[in-house]
Amino acid sequence: MSRTTLGAQQQDEEQRLRELGYRPVLARRMGGFGNFAISFSVISILSGCMTLYGFGMGAGGPAVMLWGWAGVGLFVLCVGLALAEVTSAYPTSGALYYMADRLGGRRWGWYTGWLNLLGLLGAIAGIDYGAALFTGAFLNLRFGFEPTPEKTMLIFVVILLLHAVLNLFGVRLVSVLNSISVWWHLAGVALIVGALAVVPEHHQSPSFVFTEFVNDTGWDNPLYVAAIGLLLAQYTFSGYDASAHLSEETAGASVAAARGIVRAIWASWIAGFVLLAGLTFAIQDYDATRASETGVPPAQILLDGLGTNGASALLLVVIVAQLFCGNAEVAAASRMVFAFSRDGALPGSRLWRKVSVRTQTPVAAVWLSVAVAAVLALPSLYSATAYGAVTAINVIGITPAYAIPILLRLRAGDRFTPGPWNLGRWSRPIGWTAVVWVACVTVLFCLPQSSPVTVDTMNYASVALAVVLVLATVWWFVARRSYGTPKTAAYGSDRDQAELAEGIV
Repeated sequence: MSRTTLGAQQQDEEQRLRELGYRPVLARRMGGFGNFAISFSVISILSGCMTLYGFGMGAGGPAVMLWGWAGVGLFVLCVGLALAEVTSAYPTSGALYYMADRLGGRRWGWYTGWLNLLGLLGAIAGIDYGAALFTGAFLNLRFGFEPTPEKTMLIFVVILLLHAVLNLFGVRLVSVLNSISVWWHLAGVALIVGALAVVPEHHQSPSFVFTEFVNDTGWDNPLYVAAIGLLLAQYTFSGYDASAHLSEETAGASVAAARGIVRAIWASWIAGFVLLAGLTFAIQDYDATRASETGVPPAQILLDGLGTNGASALLLVVIVAQLFCGNAEVAAASRMVFAFSRDGALPGSRLWRKVSVRTQTPVAAVWLSVAVAAVLALPSLYSATAYGAVTAINVIGITPAYAIPILLRLRAGDRFTPGPWNLGRWSRPIGWTAVVWVACVTVLFCLPQSSPVTVDTMNYASVALAVVLVLATVWWFVARRSYGTPKTAAYGSDRDQAELAEGIV
């Protein structure tokens, strides 16, 4: 792309942003590939699939992991397509909550924003704590390091600090790292699957990989267990709204951000299935793998199949991929904090919306994002099940937030003016498929995952959801006068009509 074309795109998008009511303050230095790369990096099959593989081994086993991935991926692609259409019409850092505000009114935007924020911050905690677990497993293999909860937490904090510092250098560095991340992930999957296909003398049969059902949840109903097992795929397929959150820093964002969402999902869908199949075929001893001393079943698969040196090398590949993923998630979450504060929704908004003059980066928002993620992961010091709760918090927060703008777009009908990237006549069937799927998984992931239900085995996602909704409601009555997206001549009528319909204004 020539400099002239790029400059024209930037001017068009800056004008578009002004029409939506915002003064451009972030640096628009990210291209279309970089925008795709951030969502692909946040989805990170080498983070989600590897981190929750042990969970999947007990919640349905190989059959649910493989077929669940295929099915969930299809439905998530529908969600991504529908969300991309709305993103094309409203390419702002606020993303989901801004869309909901414009199409449904202030309260829709308010609650969508808080759900989105909960999911993004939970994702940072889940991704970086997972990276800490894998780092502990690597150190255990190489140096006999004992990954106690305290040591794992220390590694986690160091990773958070690393990601904060990297994000302070500006979006150009973030874009470069994400572009490297795409090729690192694809090469990493090819290397892992290739090594596990060639080196081990023994492999599981296709019937085991695609039909073996394992239930170690304590629940008797196989359908319930299979449904719970979908958490592995649904957790991994999250975070693709990162492309929307970085739209104010992307050239040609009205098209590039929409394409970035969709491409990230289908590329991850294909590569993730290959990775899960490669790992499962290479399992040597199922029970021993689940009870691995490393604390990470995929590490045991690599160890059994490739030996200590081979396993260590590939674990490094996975850890680096997880670090790329966490860095991208910090970028997305900090932009959400910045945008939500810009519209007066957070306590201390004046601080969190400040942007560095030198790097054009929301510095305070970056630090707030990693600090809250650290707090969310603290219970992992005291409970082995806390990490599962963090991943559930991510899913339960961010997944409903995806569906709300889609639902409001469907409800708006002709009031919605599509952007340059749209689904045409497929908009409604794909949109309703997305909304129904999100409604199902939201209920599903509030259900208990283990039986009997105790303090340690409780699924705290429903508690987290209730807490954030209560806090959002209380804060609404405090901050509702200060909160609000800007009204514009071109697009203010969308929200005004929606609020009148809801009896808000």
